[in-house]
Amino acid sequence: MAKGKKQKKIRSIIWGFASGLITVLMLMTLLVILDGRHNEIVMLGGESITLEYGESFEDPGVEIREVGRVFPTTKEPVIVSAIDAFDPTRLGMQRLEYLIVDNGREHRLYRDITVVDTQKPVIELLPIREGQEPSWMHGYIEPGFTAEDNVDGDMTGIVEATMLDDRVVYSVTDSSGNETVAERVLPGGMEAPVIELAGGADISLQACMSWDDPGFSVVDGLGRDLSAAVSVEGSVTPYRSGEYEMVYTLTNDFGESVTATRHVTVEPVQQSDTVYPERKTIYLTFDDGPSYYTPQLLDVLARYNVKVTFFITGNHPDYVDCIGRAYREGHSIGVHSYTHNYWNIYASEDAFFEDFNKCEDLIYEQTGAYTKLFRFPGGSSNTVSNFNPGIMSRLTKTMTDMGYYYFDWNVTSGDAGETTDTDQVYWNVISACTGNVSVVLQHDIKGFSVAAVERIIVWGLNNGYQFLPLEESSYGAHHGINN
Repeated sequence: MAKGKKQKKIRSIIWGFASGLITVLMLMTLLVILDGRHNEIVMLGGESITLEYGESFEDPGVEIREVGRVFPTTKEPVIVSAIDAFDPTRLGMQRLEYLIVDNGREHRLYRDITVVDTQKPVIELLPIREGQEPSWMHGYIEPGFTAEDNVDGDMTGIVEATMLDDRVVYSVTDSSGNETVAERVLPGGMEAPVIELAGGADISLQACMSWDDPGFSVVDGLGRDLSAAVSVEGSVTPYRSGEYEMVYTLTNDFGESVTATRHVTVEPVQQSDTVYPERKTIYLTFDDGPSYYTPQLLDVLARYNVKVTFFITGNHPDYVDCIGRAYREGHSIGVHSYTHNYWNIYASEDAFFEDFNKCEDLIYEQTGAYTKLFRFPGGSSNTVSNFNPGIMSRLTKTMTDMGYYYFDWNVTSGDAGETTDTDQVYWNVISACTGNVSVVLQHDIKGFSVAAVERIIVWGLNNGYQFLPLEESSYGAHHGINN
């Protein structure tokens, strides 16, 4: 009985163990079924990748994993690389193929890699060299530039350079559409310069022998003086009244010009009104000296306190000191001619002025003052100047416009070739002094004429005449102009 119970107990234990084992196995089988373990192929890094041109690429590969829903991975992953080679220097999309053999089955996966270029080309501007600074005068000399692209390489040859008012704009676009723009700001020399007229654009002056243009200046934006390149058209005749125009022009290497215009008005000098003396008056005038005979003439004049007028020349340098003496003793000094050479004097206005000014300078040296009184060589009615038609008409107006006073005569002594007799000179003068104002022509280079002066003075004083030197307001006794 006891033995049976023991066997029964053993059988019960064995049966319980078996039942438990079966249950465990059934549970494990159920877990395996529920876990669904399998191999999984994973594309690492994604199916699409974008890379910058030239960027290094390490293939992340394809991973094979054994996975389940309940239990974690129990097998080390296997990394599979692509079959194809990848070129990171080729723009665009490249497809990589992966071949995976798993439990005898082939699997093919694909990855798209796009290589892009987003880097802009680099433009380098070379510096402006000394002496080649851009200027309006000579234009713009391109100092040079380079352009380099990481994909296209040297792009210097296709850079577009656009010249604007104050800058140059450079642009280039690479094969990927990346555009680079660079600017070179130009210094101030490109602006058109302005010609500045010293003294202003409008000048008025009184008629005179000579006039100097007050000048001009023109400086470009770089501070360079361009005055030497300016051309001047037009001129001013300062001794002839009227309106004048001068045009100053600066032209650059490309034919572009800037100009400035000066208007010059030459106005005649206001002449003094003629004042006629109230008493009968004789104006003794002496041409062509001073000479050997002038000192004795001055002695006679001083003895009678008579003042006369000397129209002097420079032909007798040994006696020029008589000019100063005559001036100090109250006599009037006027210009006659320095050389008295008709052919030279009347060759042109300029020749006349050259001679005239020499005589003026001689007077100034001796007296310390210039004069406004003069007598034309041969008188204003001369015909010896006919070799230059119209010059006397021009000179009489010109000299009057400049404020000079010319004097002819209405009484001639005849000492210029009609006679060499002192008595005849005396009678020629006193017989012609019949009017209220007599302007007498004599020459103090003629001894016989000078010898008649004292008798003329005595006669004049005895007959109620006064003797006066010529002044600017005196009667000019003008002749008719014959040329």
